[in-house]
Amino acid sequence: MAPNLADYKTDVHNDWCPGCGDFGILNTIRMSLAEMGLERHNAAIFSGIGCSGKTAHFVNVTGIHTLHGRVLPFAQGAALANPAIRVIAVGGDGDGLGIGAGHFVAAGRRNVNMAYIIFDNGVYGLTKGQASPTLKLGTKTKSLAAPNVNYNVNPLGLAVTSGFTFVARGYSYDVAHLKDLLKAAITHKGLAFVDVLSPCPTYNDVNTRDWYAGNDPGTEQKERHARIYKLEKDSDYDPVVHFSDPKEINTKISQALAKSLEWDSRIPIGVFYKNETITPYSGRIMDTIPNYLENPPAAQRIDHKAHSTSEISPLVDSLRV
Repeated sequence: MAPNLADYKTDVHNDWCPGCGDFGILNTIRMSLAEMGLERHNAAIFSGIGCSGKTAHFVNVTGIHTLHGRVLPFAQGAALANPAIRVIAVGGDGDGLGIGAGHFVAAGRRNVNMAYIIFDNGVYGLTKGQASPTLKLGTKTKSLAAPNVNYNVNPLGLAVTSGFTFVARGYSYDVAHLKDLLKAAITHKGLAFVDVLSPCPTYNDVNTRDWYAGNDPGTEQKERHARIYKLEKDSDYDPVVHFSDPKEINTKISQALAKSLEWDSRIPIGVFYKNETITPYSGRIMDTIPNYLENPPAAQRIDHKAHSTSEISPLVDSLRV
């Protein structure tokens, strides 16, 4: 029998602040796995450090709580060792785009089959609200003594230019839309990235749920409009690369970059870029190890002396001169 939503819940107490957008992301991850009918032993969640790092404790699949900024190397290693499992990495904007920024860029070059979700709230919530890499220049949240003096990172732009082949943005309070994004990311053939706007009710008093809804203080009701809008409702926007053509790829990258810069009055969510014409890393491995998918590292027998008994003659033959 396929697992249901309740099967993906654990008994670990969740101590996130009431009203945190991270609850929406957590529930959406569980919903996505349940709707996909994915057996729990065929999924693994890797997390970094911060509020979002606790996600691995709250989803009842194989969970690995890793190091600050290092979630991507751990997750990529697992995905390459066992290509049969669905690997999901999660982390905060500080974790993934601050100390982990180098790994973020390097991961894009590899295009490993896995999904990476960033819980993006503009602050370091677990360490009392310092400005994270995604907080806009000049923004002053409640824990900052002065407005932020650093220019912000553009997560979507960085992902597209680094080589991620699926790039999307979701909103934690639009669970139905986010669920569809996560399912698409998890099943994507290549490296998928989803940046999820997740209001922090404790430390980010600027980019709040009301702010995203357009309920700015002092604004007349008739003048209010939601900042969030869905890209798929724009009939002229097609994020998919249909052919392995450099010109088309560059056009779609430029289009995604332009949309990723929209902010403040209008903030798009949805799929910005999707390209399955680029060979995933597993395919590149098979160029030198043809039987890689049939006999990946996780499936290889280890003898009592901890020596691999893997058959490597195809690799040796390929190296003969």
